[in-house]
Amino acid sequence: MILWLLQHFGYLLEQLSSRTTGDSRVFLTARIAAASLTAFLVTLLWGPVAIGWLKKRFRERIASNSETLNKLHANKQETPTMGGLFVMSAVLISTVLWGDLDTRFVQVGILVVVLMTIIGAWDDWVKQRTSRLGLSVRQKFAAQLVVGCIAGFALFGELRQQPFGTELVWPIGNVSVALGGFFIAWSALVVVATANGVNLTDGLDGLAAGCTITTASAFAALAYLCGHSVISEYLGIPHIQNSGELAVMLGALVGAMLGFLWFNCYPAQLFMGDAGSLPIGGLLAVCALATRQEILLVLIGGVFVFETLSVIVQVACFRITGKRPLRCSPLHNHFVFKGDHEMKIVVRFWICSVLLAILGIASLKLR
Repeated sequence: MILWLLQHFGYLLEQLSSRTTGDSRVFLTARIAAASLTAFLVTLLWGPVAIGWLKKRFRERIASNSETLNKLHANKQETPTMGGLFVMSAVLISTVLWGDLDTRFVQVGILVVVLMTIIGAWDDWVKQRTSRLGLSVRQKFAAQLVVGCIAGFALFGELRQQPFGTELVWPIGNVSVALGGFFIAWSALVVVATANGVNLTDGLDGLAAGCTITTASAFAALAYLCGHSVISEYLGIPHIQNSGELAVMLGALVGAMLGFLWFNCYPAQLFMGDAGSLPIGGLLAVCALATRQEILLVLIGGVFVFETLSVIVQVACFRITGKRPLRCSPLHNHFVFKGDHEMKIVVRFWICSVLLAILGIASLKLR
């Protein structure tokens, strides 16, 4: 009944918009807001049911390679996990209701979300049902690379018809690099890197969800701006026809993350697991690739980048020098080991994420 009302409400909005104004952007803005609100309400309403269902089947098993970290996170033991299943379902439901499913960018976004959710759920299931800590590194990366290549191939066919094509656009200055067929391999790299960046960040209550909200909000704005011919020309950014439809999907992601944060804030009642973190990263990567703003993703998603780099630096330094620059990686665990309260760490990371998003949007005028 609720879905029927939402569908007909969307149809009514479309009819009113077409009759009262000739500017389709008005309706797009309304659909972005509606998608966000719908995903939030679906997540909020499903939350208690999902928690009860997951509590009987999938509970967090704290079993890292660090005994100290296991002790520090012992209170998280038995918390329901794999919450990403119902969160990403809310994103897809909202996208189907409010998005233009005939748009290639939306189709690719949906495909990546579904495939990455399957990979993440598979990894979570292995953790839950076996003594292993999930899929092997090779298995996870291989599966993610396949998804990234599929996304790259699908986007390549759409973007090569656009003015900027598959050029890699630098955030500052009128500089771009033609990628040609290498765009597919580049897409796979961006998808895998972003997905794992979000996955590494998902270690404290509310941390990944909060950072996702700011990053997805910034890229929803970018997708909208890139899809607007007048504004994109004024800002000196690539005009990508139909990229504004991705703003609807990212709006749904923001709403779903707000609903999830309702249950995931400290102390968390539910964790998203890889079933949530991997598709989130995949969707952010698709938006960055579609809008030709992959370089800006490094800045706006800076928290995810630093979390990833902290692991790489930690491993590299230990292998080369036998010493670890951080007490524990990823970066947020370093502060946990220092004795900082979990909420203090999370809120400070949120602040950094907001500042980076603001800086990323502000950089548009430097062009």
